[in-house]
Amino acid sequence: MGEEAARLGFAAFGVAAAQEDEARAARLEQWLEAGSYGQMGWMADRLHHRRSPQGLWPEAQSVIALGMSYAPAHDPLALAEVGDRARISVYSQGTDYHDVVKKALKALARWLVDAAAKAGLGEIGVKVFVDTAPVMEKPLAAAAGLGWQGKHTNVVSREHGSWLFLGAIYTTLAFEPDKQGRDRCGSCRACQDSCPTGAFPAPYQLDARRCVSYLTIEHKGPIPEEFRAALGNRIYGCDDCLAVCPWNKFADAAARNRAFLPRAELVAPRIGELLALDDAGFRQLFSGSPIKRIGRNRFVRNCLYAAGNSGDAGLIAPVEALLGDEDEAVAEAAVWALGRLR
Repeated sequence: MGEEAARLGFAAFGVAAAQEDEARAARLEQWLEAGSYGQMGWMADRLHHRRSPQGLWPEAQSVIALGMSYAPAHDPLALAEVGDRARISVYSQGTDYHDVVKKALKALARWLVDAAAKAGLGEIGVKVFVDTAPVMEKPLAAAAGLGWQGKHTNVVSREHGSWLFLGAIYTTLAFEPDKQGRDRCGSCRACQDSCPTGAFPAPYQLDARRCVSYLTIEHKGPIPEEFRAALGNRIYGCDDCLAVCPWNKFADAAARNRAFLPRAELVAPRIGELLALDDAGFRQLFSGSPIKRIGRNRFVRNCLYAAGNSGDAGLIAPVEALLGDEDEAVAEAAVWALGRLR
């Protein structure tokens, strides 16, 4: 099955048991009890499904965990000091990973069903998941040996660094589980120290309410003022804690699925041009991109914070044009940005 997974574009493959892991479930409950999920209410609403694969699908016996590489060819931090340009997270500069990974998962699931039938195992059940269901992809990937959850809570692979899109296939087949990924972070604190908003209260713990990725993507309405300056020119997601991981020196951009090659217009976009986007222009620019799902208003709100942090007086005019925007969060962000620029 590993060879077929590789043929379909997956760079990492492993198997975990579908039964509940009490320690894993307890960590999830503690995170929820602390309120660290912010406005992502769906994390708590379906806790009974997230606790284990069998909590979502009782018939499941095994989880096939898969990773698809999106290792960048350029330094994700290179634009940190370029004021008139915006920073978009590496993972969202290409085709929407939901579509690419799910298509490959479905193909692998069909292959598995056919292989089981040819082996005389009869009809088996399979379900595929990528990021939109109550599935704990990261701990399951670690349990399947794809890597380990680093101090930034993301999966780190010895071969692919921090750059893996994760997917899972639940199946009624009982496979022999692979060995759990071994934690190799050691005493390193690079990811912890790189976070611009202090989103890590302790190693292996993330407070999403302070995370730039959460704030620019999931958070609705105005972003709290205490975080706005720290956003810098990040307008969608944040790569900082991933990019500084020493294990990335082993990640090979050649292993990246070609679907995730960055679109030229998203590598270093001009903030002024993004501020001019109306709803139609936004939808056209981000067609086929994961960015499209946050909508024009939240996106332009983020761009206004970046404009305010730019120190570029040339952005005053496009910011002023948004002072009367119909969206309250956009209009308020324009006031804030204009105050900073002046």
